[in-house]
Amino acid sequence: MTFTLLSFSSGNPQQKEKPKDKNKEKTTPAKDSKDPKEIKDPKDKTKTVATAKTDTVVVKEIPVVKETDTLQIDPNSKLKIYKKNAHASYYHHKFNGRRTASGKRFDNNKYTAAHKKLPFGTLVKVTNEANGKFVIVEITDRGPFSKVREIDLTKRAFMDIVSNKNSGSVIVKIEVVEEPK
Repeated sequence: MTFTLLSFSSGNPQQKEKPKDKNKEKTTPAKDSKDPKEIKDPKDKTKTVATAKTDTVVVKEIPVVKETDTLQIDPNSKLKIYKKNAHASYYHHKFNGRRTASGKRFDNNKYTAAHKKLPFGTLVKVTNEANGKFVIVEITDRGPFSKVREIDLTKRAFMDIVSNKNSGSVIVKIEVVEEPK
């Protein structure tokens, strides 16, 4: 998938900028519309949004950088196993917007978790033992208040690691991320 960067040139329509690479740059005549137009190319999966006010529109395709789906950690950091075969569940949506025990506002779309003992701000790698998927979350709350469960994840973090989206709990391995000094 690629996004497109547009640059507009004003002036004489007969003076077209020379493309440096035919695959990366295209020159197309502009239309007299002020509304943005979306051009989708199903072969390249590219998307172009252009507002044409000038005579010539130069279109450059830029590859998309994949957005990470978890918190970032230093590649030199070490992981210390905290607990294996731990039960994890996720927060109910009714807690959205409420304050957590750490004082931060809870958001079910972020990568945070609740744990009974780990200090606030601790980064934890939570790995689903059934399929190997993992997320890195920050401890911002206390809980879960059930003797069976070890950690409560936000719904986004939980759905990233489970295979069955209808499940409410999963067996995980919890590792504490230790930042290098």
